[in-house]
Amino acid sequence: MFIRRVYIDRRARSSPIVQSFLDRTRLSFEVVESAGEVYHHVSQARDPVQYGKECLFLTVNRGDFVRKCPGTAYYTCCGYMILHIGTYCYMDCAYCILQTYFHPPVLQLFVNHETMNTEIDRFLQSGEELRIGTGEFTDSLIWDHWVDLSSVLIPKFAAQSRAMLEIKTKTAAVAGLKSFDHNRKTVVAWSLNTETVIRCEERKTSPLEERLRAARQCQDWGYPLAFHFDPLAAYDGCEAEYESVIERLFNAVSPENVVWISIGAFRFPPALKPVIQRRFPESKIVYGEFIPGIDGKMRYFKPVRMRLYQCVIAKIRQAAPEVAIYFCMEDDEVWKKCMGFVPEEKGGLSRMLDESAIRVCGLR
Repeated sequence: MFIRRVYIDRRARSSPIVQSFLDRTRLSFEVVESAGEVYHHVSQARDPVQYGKECLFLTVNRGDFVRKCPGTAYYTCCGYMILHIGTYCYMDCAYCILQTYFHPPVLQLFVNHETMNTEIDRFLQSGEELRIGTGEFTDSLIWDHWVDLSSVLIPKFAAQSRAMLEIKTKTAAVAGLKSFDHNRKTVVAWSLNTETVIRCEERKTSPLEERLRAARQCQDWGYPLAFHFDPLAAYDGCEAEYESVIERLFNAVSPENVVWISIGAFRFPPALKPVIQRRFPESKIVYGEFIPGIDGKMRYFKPVRMRLYQCVIAKIRQAAPEVAIYFCMEDDEVWKKCMGFVPEEKGGLSRMLDESAIRVCGLR
């Protein structure tokens, strides 16, 4: 257990989820009146970003569980819906934007699942969106060790056929997924990168081979799969390494079972650079050829990232010509030069991904 301190929101103290957590872990805890007490304590630590990974706050979500992906107006967004189950992660990736997104970042789990289930039911009944996922502000699978979150979500989506749930992870912690009758309405997804990036920039994550082995196991259990090459990092020899990862990926899983693959080059808000420099002094990831993008984030020069995109796309298409590939937050010029089309020519990116989900997951 990596948790050093547990805080419980007084409004959540009577929750059966909280009691189950305490029964499982036998950890001592402190009941607090407000989130501000927790944030103040974490902010006083020498390294609040790290200490926030070691303090767990069990609380209620006072906002929306179901919400639209924040995206940006400046680049093509996939129209994804987010299921906001909690925040932050015990893993420690140098490039993680959550280090500056929350102030301070705190490992936080929302326990008012009655409200969550009501919002999911409303989402499923609306018929407006087909795709929703839990991996935007946290890792999807780190919570199952404590609260069996997958046992709540997977059966709920299995009981219907009009939408799918994506659970995204950098772990290999899939043993708990074996027993579910998922009806192919849950997609298990992995963020992938090269051995170099995982070794140098992704502390406490599962090695690449373990992620691929877990993906193969989930495929054997009948789950559809997805993969996310984001962030792609540009460094000497990266193209050959990414090609090797893609080759290993499709040696492990069948292209017919992959719903989509997203790709996106490393980008970051300027405020993240000093955090990486302080917390990861050996990291080289922020010292590439960057320029401010129209969304204010630092991005690789367009020719740099397009060369990397073209390499990765060519290798994926060689191994899996029918798999849906899409960019996370890129403009039409990049789409046209790297993919050969812009999303509007195919009805828009949301429609492209919906059609892939319908085909692979059996939505109707």
